[in-house]
Amino acid sequence: MKLFPTQEVGSLSRAPFLKKITEKSIEETKKWGELLRVEELDKLLSILNKKRINEDDMIILYDYASLFAIRFFESAGLDVIWDGEQKRVEMYEHPLRYVEGFTFLGTVKVWDAEFYRKGAFINSPKLVKPYHLDEFLYVKSKARREIKIPLTGPYTLADWSFDEYYIKKYLSMDDILEARLKAKEEMTIDIAKNIIRPNIISLVEAGAYRIQIDEPAVTSKPWEVPVMVEALNESIKGVNVKVTLHVCYSDYTKLFPHIAEAKIHQISIECANRDTREMGINDEKRIGYGIIEYFREYTPWLEVAPGVIDVHTDFIEPPELVRDRLVYSAKKHGDESKIITCNDCGLRTRSWPIAYQKEKNMVEGANLARKLFS
Repeated sequence: MKLFPTQEVGSLSRAPFLKKITEKSIEETKKWGELLRVEELDKLLSILNKKRINEDDMIILYDYASLFAIRFFESAGLDVIWDGEQKRVEMYEHPLRYVEGFTFLGTVKVWDAEFYRKGAFINSPKLVKPYHLDEFLYVKSKARREIKIPLTGPYTLADWSFDEYYIKKYLSMDDILEARLKAKEEMTIDIAKNIIRPNIISLVEAGAYRIQIDEPAVTSKPWEVPVMVEALNESIKGVNVKVTLHVCYSDYTKLFPHIAEAKIHQISIECANRDTREMGINDEKRIGYGIIEYFREYTPWLEVAPGVIDVHTDFIEPPELVRDRLVYSAKKHGDESKIITCNDCGLRTRSWPIAYQKEKNMVEGANLARKLFS
């Protein structure tokens, strides 16, 4: 395997034609389609120029959105890709649409002005159908690069939901805080067993060999990190697949030492957002990457994918800055073969022109870093 392989993390802003169909968005679609060399572009443009879009057309449009995102990441030069989650509603709501024992209660606002429905577990959950299988099969049929499938982890689904079922079992306990912890642990493990693992099994049986489990909620309650690790292990028990754990915008010191018990192969973290924009490979310039020392000490066997691209700014990182961040990470870790190149998080908050140039520069920066170790 080459050093510093590049990979996406998850989301990408919606394809232009999924937002609103106007003359401007059709022209934008044509421009991107030609740049990315999307197949059968004329068919897509003919649909967009219809006076009325029907349900069958929408199914085709979502397939094209997935195809555009696949070609987007491939054209930028990434080694490991996905389709930018073009067919998903939102990371929390999307999987819970396919679960019995859960009910949606209302709509809440996300920090970046998007909305999703929030709900409660009212019984032991049961998976109605594997919710990522169809999109995986489509991506698999179109992708020319290695695929990594992101999915929301059991702890985050539990933490962002209300509990109207499990807590009832523990109300007789004198310590209400202990009762809530016990209830949440049982709920999280049930989600892992009954929702996440069956979904992963369906993907592996269909040919998937890499998955990414997203757990953005994990360090918000540091005392529950062991619960996350237990649920993570339960999710992948008996499944032969390479597992990446993605945790963004967190105090990563709270993961230790418990993360050493996780049966994962790689961890993807955010670093660029807290780093400087100055060139250099010393501690003063690379303040966002000190956490690498913890992984060297506690989990030297893990691949670490430190974000070298900040997804919350339009600043386009020069390849030389990406290079320095990777070189510093490699030296901090002590084993350059364990360092993977990626973004801090998904790119859904950035426009396609900004995101595309960021990805291209990330790939070029990895090439520059690779030359220093050849």
